[in-house]
Parts: sequence; C-alpha cells; structure tokens
Amino acid sequence: MSSERPVNPRFDDDMRFVEQPGGPPRYQHRTDKPVRYFTVVDKENGSILGYVWAGDEDDAAAYEPRQAAGPRGVNAGGYWVRRLRAAKERELQPSQALAELYGEPEPGGKGRPLPGSLAEAANAAAVEALAAHA
Repeated sequence: MSSERPVNPRFDDDMRFVEQPGGPPRYQHRTDKPVRYFTVVDKENGSILGYVWAGDEDDAAAYEPRQAAGPRGVNAGGYWVRRLRAAKERELQPSQALAELYGEPEPGGKGRPLPGSLAEAANAAAVEALAAHA
C-alpha cells in the first residue's frame, strides 16, 4: 500500500478571477499622470507613516504606507482608505478629497497630515518609491 495520498484533480483546474461590476465606488489606485500628495505622520511620535496621493486626470487616489513604518504604517492606512472611499461616494474629485483630508489637522485614526508637506510628484509610482525608500 502506498503512503502517497491521491491528488484531487480539481487542483489542476485553471481558475480565473473575474471581477463583477458593482461594489462601493473607488478611485483608481494607479496613474501615470502627475499627482499631489501629503505626508501622514504618527500622532504620538511624529514618525512618517505613509503618504496620501491623488490625481484628477485618471480619477485616482490612494494611501501608500511607508515601508520603514512597518505594521503601524499599514494599519494607519485603513483610516485614510476609508476616508478616500467616502469622498468618492460623495462624488468628489480626487484633488478635492486630498484637500479635504489635508485640511483636517487632527483627524481620527493613528496619523495626521504633516503641515507643509503638500507636494507634487510625476506619478503614483514616484510616491510609491518615496514610501519604499524614505
């Protein structure tokens, strides 16, 4: 008697994920067009947690956690992503959502906008690179 267990043939099936329409409205999470962004810092110690960016040309906006912030940076992102989704639901342009988030000095969540950090970048990839190496 063999000690090998038979392999279920279903494991060889080619399974594809096909996203169905619907769900909550969301901004695109990528753009090759110029974006504006601001730095999100920890309320407790002022360390950089990540960056919120937005670009109107591709209707795109997202939160990018700073790699060096580790789990704190990722966890802080939940708040910013929820705020961006709520702004999209209210049909705000990405730049309007960014201005609203940046303009709130003491929001909920673990982080807050760093005053004076509003800047421009060539595209979303530039902000991602900043988050990966900053």
